[in-house]
Amino acid sequence: MNLTEKTKSQEYMFKGKIINLRRDVAILPDGSEAGREVVEHNGGVCVLPLTDENEIIFVRQFRYPYMQELLEIPAGKRDSKDEDPLSCGKRELKEETGAESDNFVFLGELYPSPGYVNEVIYMYYADGLKYGESDPDDDEFLDLVKIPFEKAVEMVIGGEIKDAKTQSAILKVAHLKANNKI
Repeated sequence: MNLTEKTKSQEYMFKGKIINLRRDVAILPDGSEAGREVVEHNGGVCVLPLTDENEIIFVRQFRYPYMQELLEIPAGKRDSKDEDPLSCGKRELKEETGAESDNFVFLGELYPSPGYVNEVIYMYYADGLKYGESDPDDDEFLDLVKIPFEKAVEMVIGGEIKDAKTQSAILKVAHLKANNKI
């Protein structure tokens, strides 16, 4: 069965700095029509930085939509859909933590909520870190937290780390480490 939907029309409801919101009319596989609301986003990158002491460097920051502080691996949005994800990841790692690396491993892509947003998050692992000064964006207030890798895995399983990209990257790296692929 062909499950493809085709776009009949699009209407932008909002265009912002980080997202655009549009309302589409889609033609379904059976020929009927349905409304679709789509959040457009340039996508982002996250990096799981692992220290020589087998600790993950996290950023703790307040996330306004949830009105709470969250533990996350360093991440940020791509400046455009054309920005190279690895370059973005290197920039965000340096800005948020001051760390740099020459050893990045691509962990894959994450679709955070495919029902309504077209965002793609590119995930990386980095080790062999070198440290310098961080330079967060003007509206970024964060604390750096180092947590032993195995403890972080336990925190994901126990529900203490709630951010999806962070959970996914930690579990992927745990699998790769268990199979001697990192």
